Amino acid sequence: MSLTRARTHALLSTAALFVGTVAVQGWAHAQTTTGGAAPPPLAAAPQNAPAQSAPAQSAPAEAAAPGQTYAAPEAFQGGVVRRIVIQGNERIEGSTIAAYLPINVGDTVDSARIDLALKTLYRTDLFSDVRIALQDGELVVRVTENPIINQVIFEGNSALNNEKLRDEINLHPRSIFTRAHVLADVQKIVELYRRSGRIAATVSPKIVELPQRRVDLVFEINEGPKTGIERVNFLGNKAFSDAALRDVVVTKESHWYKFFQSNDNYDPDRIEYDREQLRKYYTNRGYYDFRVTSSVAELEPNQKNFVVTYTIDEGEKYKFGKLRVETDLKRLNANILTALLPIREGQLYQSERIEGAIDQLTFAAGAAGFAFVDIRPRITPNKDKHTIDVTFEVKEGPRVYVQRIDIVGNTRTLDYVIRREMRLAEGDAYNRVLVDRSKTEVKRLGFFKTVDIDQTPGDAPDRTNLRVKVTEQPTGELSLGAGYSSVDRLLLDIGISERNFRGRGQDLRARASVGYLRQQIDLSFTEPRFLGRDLLAGADLYSYRYNFSSQAGFDSSSTGGGFRLGFPLSTNAYLLTRYQLHADAVTVDSGSCDAGLISRSICDQRGSYLTSLLGYTVNLDLRNDPQRPTRGFNLTFAQDFAGAGGDVRYLRTEVNGGWYHGFAPAWVLQILGQAGYVGGWGGDTVRINDRFFKGGNTFRGFQVAGIGPRDTAYTEALGGKLYAIGTVELSFPNLLPEQYGIRTALFTDVGTLGLVDRNVKQSSSTIKDNLGLRASAGLSVFWTSPLGPIRLDFSQVLAKEAYDKTETFRFSTATQFQ
Repeated sequence: MSLTRARTHALLSTAALFVGTVAVQGWAHAQTTTGGAAPPPLAAAPQNAPAQSAPAQSAPAEAAAPGQTYAAPEAFQGGVVRRIVIQGNERIEGSTIAAYLPINVGDTVDSARIDLALKTLYRTDLFSDVRIALQDGELVVRVTENPIINQVIFEGNSALNNEKLRDEINLHPRSIFTRAHVLADVQKIVELYRRSGRIAATVSPKIVELPQRRVDLVFEINEGPKTGIERVNFLGNKAFSDAALRDVVVTKESHWYKFFQSNDNYDPDRIEYDREQLRKYYTNRGYYDFRVTSSVAELEPNQKNFVVTYTIDEGEKYKFGKLRVETDLKRLNANILTALLPIREGQLYQSERIEGAIDQLTFAAGAAGFAFVDIRPRITPNKDKHTIDVTFEVKEGPRVYVQRIDIVGNTRTLDYVIRREMRLAEGDAYNRVLVDRSKTEVKRLGFFKTVDIDQTPGDAPDRTNLRVKVTEQPTGELSLGAGYSSVDRLLLDIGISERNFRGRGQDLRARASVGYLRQQIDLSFTEPRFLGRDLLAGADLYSYRYNFSSQAGFDSSSTGGGFRLGFPLSTNAYLLTRYQLHADAVTVDSGSCDAGLISRSICDQRGSYLTSLLGYTVNLDLRNDPQRPTRGFNLTFAQDFAGAGGDVRYLRTEVNGGWYHGFAPAWVLQILGQAGYVGGWGGDTVRINDRFFKGGNTFRGFQVAGIGPRDTAYTEALGGKLYAIGTVELSFPNLLPEQYGIRTALFTDVGTLGLVDRNVKQSSSTIKDNLGLRASAGLSVFWTSPLGPIRLDFSQVLAKEAYDKTETFRFSTATQFQ
């Protein structure tokens, strides 16, 4: 027989406590010592009695609690207090007790003043008994102190561990023992078991007396069997199937093969949450009139499982009707605000889009200088036309100021590293735009997995507190890269770095990397706030050796150092300048050159050179999230000028950028592009170690240095002076649980690489350099594994030159640490 929702909660609450579901057992009082007065006994409740049936005990309000005594006010004879005497105290100083008394020497007291004094002392929870008497001007206060808890012990628990139970209760070692506090903690344990689906659990609190007014508090727990959910039913649904709605609600059906499922037990709070989830699901699909008429949970006759039934009324489907913005603020144009709305007339009604529109209008008003706006949507349904008219009323809200900024969750990163990225300070006027910008800047540090900024009420109506909650993520990195090529060659790369040195936001890299392609040793240090200003300063020392003998027939080495200095140009733009001085060498096996086993154009590049280089990079970043963007774009422009001293002269220019658009949380489109050109000046040609080599991770589907000019007689890559690569990547849902951390994306890479100096091209007729179009497509899998991020690329080449080197699979990973 079905129950109404109200009756369901009442019956289940009563049943849960009455039939032994979550019952407070009677107290057992174990006497282990004879020293000191015994703690006040707690009245025992009948076996399996409801917890609510135990008489409520608290500090005396109108009368003393059981075990607590004070003189009846009407029997008390008043007088003047000439001296106060404290008796019976053991741990608590007499001066402390006297300070609690609302009576001083010289006061005239009556029964009302004594009554107030008794109540005041009881409310401290320090005493189990208090007696006050006035004899010949001497006010005698005799107290019996409550015991101190020595330890809290849980017995009989297996489904919930001790740590989880300790986190739930308030009592702990060295806290004051009172019956009211114990009963409150029993109820907390009871509720915790109820939420975990064990409605037959029982809890018995016991005390063991110890010397010096101490007790051990023991919670004996009988967990009982775990109840499950036999079925989740829906009545009244027509637009969506039961299976679709079961995916919406959090409450899940119990099945033997779902080992790790935790939501397959009865929890009234979860049922209530499910009602809200159903409402959101339907109202975001046009059903404005949707409502859950009842949610019933019925216990099966075997007393093991519940059957949960939701009765719903879907109503009719609606679309958005007329949309307007009304405002009396002179600097805000209602027509412009209406055009900014992310909703259009005739679109399917979605309640969450109204919230999105409010956020959009709030941001627009903040950008126009109105930090305090009150936006309220006025919704008018038209049941005949099945449309929803929405009018957004924009008014100036009360001015609110930031009282305090709290940083939580930063177990490693120091507070000031986060605070210096905030665009608001304590005492500033609250501004939603600046709060959003602060969140972006903290994320941009790259130290945190999540960043949330919440508001909490301040001490006054015009004060608010900001709570910056961060979740640290590994900032050190032990990287390992591997690639499997079409010629069965395994490529490995290992490195180590730390981006948040000592939690101060400093970047320290001491890398010793050994791989088939690259061997390097470098030491790099970056201080993002040099001299306490918004000024980046860094220094580098390095030694690189690149082994391109298999791809291009030469080895390249570079040893040197440099300095960096950067500063912001605007809120979203940054300038980084640099100077580098390094000695370079190109090595080619002389015997191979003499025997004609290596291209003459590469043999001619042998030699050592000194490069003195000045450069800069300008970065514009308008993405909504620097780590996982779903909106906006970024653009980077860089130039390096070699020739300020040294033996090498060239100008290298590179530009890259990306545009991002998210259609849904798991559907994100990225359009990326990069291009570069390097040209010699003063009669210099561009040496092979200064040219561009692309492939591998920079162009999927092709090996490292797999595209571009090549001497076909020797299959050796020569690199190019010009490259351009475009990427279209679409992330899509893979139906795997989010906690697995696996993302998937389809990609297409298109580009070219070419142009070598004329003297190089003329050195051999077998050199091919025609800037042909290359293209590939495939699938990328990104997995945030326990060892770090892993990436798998499966590629199919769509367009290539005959001399290009291709691959169909590439694997790379990076192991992170803190």
